[in-house]
Amino acid sequence: MSSSASSLWSRYRSIPIVYRIGVAFVLGSLAGLIGGEPLTALQPIGDLFVRLLKMIIVPIVFFTLLMGARRLTPSTLGRIGGVTVLCYIVTTAIAIVIGLAVGNLVDPGVGLDVVSTDVQTKQAPNIGEVLLGIVPTNPLGAMAEGDILPVIFFTLVFGIALALLQEEFDADTAVHRGVETIFDVVEAGAEAMFKIVWGVMEFGIIGVFALMAATFGTAGVDAIVPYAKLIGALALAVGIHIGLTYLLVIQRGVLGESPIAFLRGAREAMVTALSIRSSSGTLPVTMSNADENFGIDEEIYSFSLPLGATINMDGTAMYQGVAAIFAANLVGQALTLGEQFTVVVTALLASIGTAGVPGSGLIMLTLVLTQLGLPLEVVGMVAGVDPLLDRLRTMNNVTGDLAVTTLVAHVYNGIDRTASVWSGSSEPAGTPQDD
Repeated sequence: MSSSASSLWSRYRSIPIVYRIGVAFVLGSLAGLIGGEPLTALQPIGDLFVRLLKMIIVPIVFFTLLMGARRLTPSTLGRIGGVTVLCYIVTTAIAIVIGLAVGNLVDPGVGLDVVSTDVQTKQAPNIGEVLLGIVPTNPLGAMAEGDILPVIFFTLVFGIALALLQEEFDADTAVHRGVETIFDVVEAGAEAMFKIVWGVMEFGIIGVFALMAATFGTAGVDAIVPYAKLIGALALAVGIHIGLTYLLVIQRGVLGESPIAFLRGAREAMVTALSIRSSSGTLPVTMSNADENFGIDEEIYSFSLPLGATINMDGTAMYQGVAAIFAANLVGQALTLGEQFTVVVTALLASIGTAGVPGSGLIMLTLVLTQLGLPLEVVGMVAGVDPLLDRLRTMNNVTGDLAVTTLVAHVYNGIDRTASVWSGSSEPAGTPQDD
C-alpha cells in the first residue's frame, strides 16, 4: 500500500465507527429514495452483514456468560436477576403510557380509511409455554437454532456448576485445574469474539448502506408520506422515553451521571439497532459497549443484556399505544381511560408472551386490537411501513437494555467509572480506531 493510500486509510480509521455507520445510514437512505427499485439489488450485501452479526450471537453469549458465571453464586444471580427483570417490566410499562400519551397528542390515523387486507400472523405462545421453553431439551440444538433464552439458562447452569466445583475441590486436584483451564479458554474465546465484533462492524459500514438503500428502494417515498404522522408519533414517543426514562431518571437521577456520556457509550449499539432491526443481532455490539465503553462488570452485563435482548420490548410495547390510537381514529372511535388502561395491561403481558417470536410487534398489535374490539385490518395497513417503525422500536429496546444494565450495575457497585465514558474522555475507550 502506498504512503498516500496508507495515510488516507489512517484518517478514515481515525473517524469513530459510529459516525461512519451514521453517514452510511443517511447516504443509503437517500440513494434508495433517488435510485428506487434497482438499488434493491444491494439487499444481499445487507443480508450478509446481518448474517455475520447473527453468526456471533450464540458464541458471544456463551463465552461472556460463562465468564460472568465464574464470579456468580446462585444467591448473587437471584438478586441480580430479580432486579433486572423488575426494571425491564417497569420501563416497559412506562413506555406504553408514553406511547398512549403521544398517540392522544398527535392523533395519527385521522383522515385515513380502513383498507381490507389479509395478514397472517403467528399465534403468540401462552406464558406457560414461554416458561417451559426456557429449559432446553437439547442445549446444542438451542445453540444451533439461536434460541437465546434456553442458551442463557443452560450456560448459567453449566457455569455455576463449574464455579461450585472450583470451590469444592482443592487447587492441586485435577478437577480444580480442569475447571481453571475451561475458564481460561472461555476468557480467551470471549476476547476473540470481541475482535470479531470489531471486524464485523467495519464491514457494517457497507452493510448498513446496502440495507438502507434496499429498504427505501423498495418502499419509496410514496409508502412513507401517508403514514408520516404515525412514524412521527412513534419517533416522538421514542425520543421522550429515551430522554426522560433512560437519560434523566436513570442516568442523571439515579446514577448521577451525564446523559451525554451514556449516549456516547451507547451510540454504536443504537445505530446498529436502527440499521438492522434486531435486538439479538445487535447483542454483540451492545455487550462490547457495556464492557469497553461503560466499564460494567462482566457478571452483570453478560446476564442482563442477553436477557434484555430477548424479553425487553419497551419500543415494541410503546408502539402498541400509538397504534391503538391510530386504529381507533381510523374508525372514528375515541378510547376511554379504561380502554387505554387495557392497552397498558395487554401490551405489558403480551410483551412477555411474544418476546421470542418473529414479527412480535405485529402479533402484539393483533392481541391489543382484538382486546379493544378494533379492526384487525389495521395490522395489514401498517405492515408495509413496519420495517421503518421497527427500526425505531429496536433502537429503543437496545437503548433500554443498556440503561437498565447500567442501573443494575450501579445498584451492585459493578461499574468502573475510571476507565470508561464516565471518566469524561472525549471518546469511549473501546472504539475500533483505538485497536
